[in-house]
Amino acid sequence: MRKLSLIIMGLALLTIAEAYKNPYYVAGHSVNVHLFEWKWDDIAAECERFLGPKGFGGIQISPPNENVVLWEYNRPWWERYQPMSYKLVTRSGDEQQLANMIRRCNNAGVRIYVDAVINHMTGEPPSNVGTAGSTAVFNQWYYPAVPYWREHFNYPVCSIADSDWTQNAANIRNCEFIGLKDLNQANEHVRQMIVDFMNKLIDLGVAGFRIDAATFMWPEDLRVIYNRLHNLNTDHGFPPNARPYIYQEVTDYGGNIITRDEYTPIAAVTEFLAGRDLTNCFRGRDQLRWLRTWGPEWGLMAHGDAIIFIDNHDNERTLGGGGDILNYKEPRPYRGAIAFLLAHPYGEPQIMSSFVFWDSEVGPPMDSNGNIISPAINSDETCGNGWVCQHRWRQIYHMVGFRNVAGDAGLNDWWDNSSNQIAFCRGNRAFIAINNDMWNLNENLQTCLPAGTYCDVISGNTLGNSCVGKTVTVGNDGRAQIYIGALEYDMALAIHIGPESRL
Repeated sequence: MRKLSLIIMGLALLTIAEAYKNPYYVAGHSVNVHLFEWKWDDIAAECERFLGPKGFGGIQISPPNENVVLWEYNRPWWERYQPMSYKLVTRSGDEQQLANMIRRCNNAGVRIYVDAVINHMTGEPPSNVGTAGSTAVFNQWYYPAVPYWREHFNYPVCSIADSDWTQNAANIRNCEFIGLKDLNQANEHVRQMIVDFMNKLIDLGVAGFRIDAATFMWPEDLRVIYNRLHNLNTDHGFPPNARPYIYQEVTDYGGNIITRDEYTPIAAVTEFLAGRDLTNCFRGRDQLRWLRTWGPEWGLMAHGDAIIFIDNHDNERTLGGGGDILNYKEPRPYRGAIAFLLAHPYGEPQIMSSFVFWDSEVGPPMDSNGNIISPAINSDETCGNGWVCQHRWRQIYHMVGFRNVAGDAGLNDWWDNSSNQIAFCRGNRAFIAINNDMWNLNENLQTCLPAGTYCDVISGNTLGNSCVGKTVTVGNDGRAQIYIGALEYDMALAIHIGPESRL
């Protein structure tokens, strides 16, 4: 009888964990894009004019709660990660604008995921005013706008030492990281304040959360918080009893005392190894042929546990222990790596959408009053005003469409040249080839697609009865002559049975 009880308990815990690993994308949509530091009104417009029509699944938004204003540092991006309160007022907009954006994006078929900063509050900056006008007494750990006071933070105060990363998990989770006031999530008041904050966002219609700095919090405390969250709001098109999608930031490259495996039993986790692996391959450090077994066989997390990406807002700046990761400044290998990421069935992918930076500290484009400047939309659908908008690069948004067409089809008919030329099918729905060699790819390959004429969505799209870019003719046997020159603008070619590719 006891054995049966343990089995039932184990199944219940597994069910709870799986409940937080469904992003609840609208049917036919996929891929989460991080619109880093965008304003709420601009996000709403982008959902309606671009992201929804292009089939994007969701958006990770910057922290929506009040943060300290750091004029002394010229308002860096990281001020958003120093909370003053849980009031929904930031440079991105106020609560009404946030609620309006969430509704408009859900109506456009695009889900919203909140970057939730719940590990800590501010450090001790010279400034003492938040984006909603709140103040605090930093040296007394007093944040009246929440309210938090001394007893709600970990004590005694300590700092995380370099040696702690390999020797002392308790210090990582109980001490202050770079001087940020470290909340005690085991405290009932702290838990309730966090739960109230997250539930308010769920009631407004968000689909889930990225948990910032999850590495620095005890998994058992996070489990308690997650299990107190509301179900997703059915008024926004979510099914009954749907639990929020939660992906936890755990930076695990191996060798640390804290591992991602401690967090996968409770929710999804950010898989930083995916970006490292693909950076190494597409920079030519490793050969593309080895990607045949890419996924858990490479030491990556199980498919259902992982949110995968090339770069995020930390490691595109070589921060957060990420080392040297591909980003928008190396566009050709970056586009190739993202093409592979989106073509491959492993994990839940996320795309970074950046603003231009040459200094790792600099914040988003802003005017002299510190107001964020909206992205300009150019005639070719790219962005201006200092915004990179990788999600608007043709090679990227067309690969989102590729992934949507491929759906749940597996990977099959892998081909490689024993070097850096690869190709594979996704069932009988989609085909991609990539050439990262210094010589041309010119092969007759199995595309697995029905006979017909297709437009390569990397080099262009369909225009009436013709292709803007390359044309691929597939024979009755599913084979086609595939050519990718060594010096071409893009190293990938992709075709599929959807209307953006098939004539």
